[in-house]
Amino acid sequence: MTASTILSSVRNPLKAAIAGVAANVYDSVPEAPIVPFAAVVPNTPYLQPSLLGKDKVKLRVNFVLTVGVAIYDNQSALDNIEQLVISILAAIPSGYEVGDVSNPIIVAVGASEVLACEIQLSTYYTQTN
Repeated sequence: MTASTILSSVRNPLKAAIAGVAANVYDSVPEAPIVPFAAVVPNTPYLQPSLLGKDKVKLRVNFVLTVGVAIYDNQSALDNIEQLVISILAAIPSGYEVGDVSNPIIVAVGASEVLACEIQLSTYYTQTN
């Protein structure tokens, strides 16, 4: 029997759910992402212990989901990122708490520019021994 990890029980299910909305999903923002994309990145603070014990460790795990779309013109890019964010919010599995969504800004990623915003997410993970 394989032990549950944050990767297997938190990050991978989140990435699989987001992949269902046709975004390219990454573990970090790559130098040349293929748009539209979503990157699941640890947030600050990343792990917040809420229960420490001999047999159990319970953590609040915080992520920022960076979302990006191509910039063709301002109006369509804004509409595209809004639609992508709404689709992602609808696809997030139960058990995840959704925080604020930042304002979209133009970001230089590698040799190109994308319109990007961030979605704050958190969930709980319990490691038992």
